[in-house]
Amino acid sequence: MSETTFADNIKTLGDSIVGLTLKQAKELSDYLKDTYGIEAAAGGAVMMAAPTDGAAAAVVEQTEFDVVMASFGDKKLEVVKVVKNLTGASLMDAKKLVEAVPAKIKEKVSKEEAEKVKKELVEAGATVEIK
Repeated sequence: MSETTFADNIKTLGDSIVGLTLKQAKELSDYLKDTYGIEAAAGGAVMMAAPTDGAAAAVVEQTEFDVVMASFGDKKLEVVKVVKNLTGASLMDAKKLVEAVPAKIKEKVSKEEAEKVKKELVEAGATVEIK
């Protein structure tokens, strides 16, 4: 079995990538996309090589979600009240946020919180997506 040798700068780069946190990996992905037009493979999952313990590549799971309201539906006032309670915004700011659909109601929250927020907004009559 032959052993492949790598240049020191390639080793350093590879070790740096493997050591990234999820937030840093996302930031790197955004940078590569915005600056060079390089996007992640189809499916949206980021594949990272596992440490050299012989394990297969690991899939990095999304841990932060955005709750985006696509439409406020027929019950705008009810949706405004829910948005006001969820965000802590003034009634006027909540109204402006609702009228600016599609609008991010919550950013970088856990899946559980995103589901809770979505449920409250849907019950009020809004159309909501979790991204």
